[in-house]
Amino acid sequence: MRHFVIVGVLVIPVSILTYFGIQASHLMPVEASVQSVIVDQVWNWDMMTLSFLFALIMVPLVYSLIVFRRRKGETGDGKHEEGNVKLEVTWTIIPLILVTAYAYMGAYTLGETRVADPNAMVVNVTAHQWDWAFDYPEGFTSNELHLPINRQVELKMTSLDVIHSFWVPEFRIKQDILPGRITTLRITPVKLGSYKVYCAELCGTSHAYMQRPVIVTSQADYDAWAKQQAAAQATLLAKGGPEAGKAMVAQNGCGGCHSIDGSKLTGPTWRGLFGSQVKLESGQTVKADEAYLTESIKDPNAKIVAGFPANVMPHFTLTDQQIQSIVAYIETLK
Repeated sequence: MRHFVIVGVLVIPVSILTYFGIQASHLMPVEASVQSVIVDQVWNWDMMTLSFLFALIMVPLVYSLIVFRRRKGETGDGKHEEGNVKLEVTWTIIPLILVTAYAYMGAYTLGETRVADPNAMVVNVTAHQWDWAFDYPEGFTSNELHLPINRQVELKMTSLDVIHSFWVPEFRIKQDILPGRITTLRITPVKLGSYKVYCAELCGTSHAYMQRPVIVTSQADYDAWAKQQAAAQATLLAKGGPEAGKAMVAQNGCGGCHSIDGSKLTGPTWRGLFGSQVKLESGQTVKADEAYLTESIKDPNAKIVAGFPANVMPHFTLTDQQIQSIVAYIETLK
């Protein structure tokens, strides 16, 4: 009985030291959203429980290695013990209660992160290999996600190709993005600053580089930025030409597959492409003129370039003027 008492007493300080050691290591990034606070409450309970379980395993183990070790001169076997029904029932019932409690906490937390605000700002998110595009209610598109502080934002997300996953570590929660479906995620930022959105679903060659800025500002700063972006984009797109094409390329993440410096990515480089001879997978050679580039944007699988796979480039919804602008931009990349 003495050994049980000693072990029981030692478990308490080891549990406390383990818990505060984990807390001191700052494993989690800052809490930057209402949802992150809710999630971290469950995480905190997890750490307390795991610290206790760690101590409950390690303290008896280390104590037994020291106190009950075979000493010099001992050659006999240890005392044989049969099963202990009370112990087995105890370590079955207690974990069952804990698992049930955590299941309830998890379900409750999930419900709290999905509470809808009728005044939420809606941003449409398009994910594709390997970039993000954000469509704002003010009528413009950007590859940066700007959010006003203390206002819930509903992200309506879809993918143009494979499964992606939206994740900002400081916001904690994440959501898979599926092709052909709309998934939603609600975020209420509470801390000003710059963060990054990552793809948390392995989605191909450049998955690790599928990152974009997330900037949380005051409502006034957001309104000023949105007004400026909407006006600039409307003027640029109405004007057309290479600069408009460059903007369209940035918005749609074309640089994730097509380089402008000659380096090889998932798709052919655009440097020196216009007017060059392109060898196709079929063995034919075609000239990369305006007609060829327009066709390739409208129907990516019409002519597959040799050395590159088919069915990689998604189908973008672009007007003829927008396509002409992109072609004009490619023409400048000598």
